[in-house]
Amino acid sequence: MRKVGYRLAAAGACAAMGLAVAGCGSGDAVKHDEHVLLLSIDGMHESDLADYVAAHPDSALAKLAARGAQYTNAQSPAPADSFPGLMALLTGGSPKTTGVYYDDTWARDLLPEATKDCATAKKGAQVPLTEEIDKKTDDLDGGQGLSGLPGGILAMTDDPSAVLDESKLPVDPATCKPISPSDYLKVNTVFSVVHAAGQRTAWSDKHPAYQIVNGKGGRSVDDLFTPEIDSKSPNGAAWTKDLDAVKQYDTYKADAIVNEIGGKDHSGTKQAAVPALFGMNFQALSVTQKLPASKGYTADGKPGAALSASLDFVDQQLGRFVGALDKAGLTGKTTIVLTAKHGQSPIKPDALTRVDDKPLIDAVNKDWAATHPDNPKLIAHSLDDAALLWWLTDRSPEATAFAKRKVLEFNGTGTDINGNPKPFTASGVDQNQVYAGADAVQYFGAATDDPRVPDLFAGTNGTVYTAGKSKIAEHGGSSPEDRNVPLLIVGSGITKHAVADQVSTTQVAPTILDRLGLDPHKLDAVNLEHTATLPS
Repeated sequence: MRKVGYRLAAAGACAAMGLAVAGCGSGDAVKHDEHVLLLSIDGMHESDLADYVAAHPDSALAKLAARGAQYTNAQSPAPADSFPGLMALLTGGSPKTTGVYYDDTWARDLLPEATKDCATAKKGAQVPLTEEIDKKTDDLDGGQGLSGLPGGILAMTDDPSAVLDESKLPVDPATCKPISPSDYLKVNTVFSVVHAAGQRTAWSDKHPAYQIVNGKGGRSVDDLFTPEIDSKSPNGAAWTKDLDAVKQYDTYKADAIVNEIGGKDHSGTKQAAVPALFGMNFQALSVTQKLPASKGYTADGKPGAALSASLDFVDQQLGRFVGALDKAGLTGKTTIVLTAKHGQSPIKPDALTRVDDKPLIDAVNKDWAATHPDNPKLIAHSLDDAALLWWLTDRSPEATAFAKRKVLEFNGTGTDINGNPKPFTASGVDQNQVYAGADAVQYFGAATDDPRVPDLFAGTNGTVYTAGKSKIAEHGGSSPEDRNVPLLIVGSGITKHAVADQVSTTQVAPTILDRLGLDPHKLDAVNLEHTATLPS
């Protein structure tokens, strides 16, 4: 019944707006495609897409926009980080449902890594979904042991579970065994549904920890290519520290997509069916936005020269994908979904304040210990990028109120984009966006007994928490610049039009299944959150 209702609603909306999109026309059935290519340009804003298309009418992005539905008010969930952002796209759920609040969090219901005596161990564990859980963090293959790196990286395993170090994973007290990223996720993914339907799936991303995309219940991604971005590039630094190196890194994943479109696996050495659902994330723009050498955006909020070059690079890769689809005869059978896991903030250079969060954390713990000697460390775990996310050892109203008060009272001096001193108040947060205890639970819409929800969340407007001067932007908060991402859908039956309604990136997941002719209600999070497909 839901599908029928959606189609009728879509047809009515199309008639009202004069649009020719899927589901439009008298008595027409919804148009489906055989393949969906999902692309996340991490860090990209809707404004970046609009500006680029306007300035480059012959670009691949402009040509896609000329035949697609563009959602101009799409938002990723808060906190706008890579993992909750991607889980939104793949599950249809927000952190309260997926259980994934960030890429490095704290779980009160799990045991610390390498726990052996689970009967007596105290619950509470860090959950790093980062390079930290690779067998070898410095290796592009995560420790697989390939020769000829980096050029030979396409030979990397299609199952990154093989390069995860189980001794670095949190332990499930029920089984006393390490819990994998995919089992940490509380729900299934679009890959789970597509794979269960007997169709091939593939994905490429930046850490082996993205094994999480398999979702609850076992392996569902047939070809999962995850070269480690925080490994050492040929110049000896991480790929994320060099504007050219990160493009080289992204090219490996783009090569995998071209191979898959051509009927091979990601390595290009084995024949394979073209995936029904596949895609990748781009890191070049996000990294460029962060590095001081790029100089970021101009004073009026437009991409500077380095950012423009990164957008050009992404556009060139999109052109490769479109060309490969044309060559394979798949253009008329493929839906392309272009979006971003998260945006990046701040856009305007003068809004930046870099704040070292260590003195704040030390002060909170010190002041708490003065009156609570039996529990001297109040902050069990913190993750501060473009927001404060804290998990506390004491969750009482007294403790959470204390933490909030200390955040609002902490003043100091950070640095501006040029490295000059810049005073800040209230720890650099937006004083109207500080949620602690029950307020934090309510902010995320979580259950009161949620073992993963942060005890304190504080959003910012331009603050980046960093001890040095190595970043001029970051994500992970709740500001519009972190959350307002592009969303463009191109496919059979869709013609160019803009949708101004506010939508969530959680709506991408059920829409992907709808485009493939599969039931969105096969997704756990869609049922739990009643997530709708995208309008029009």
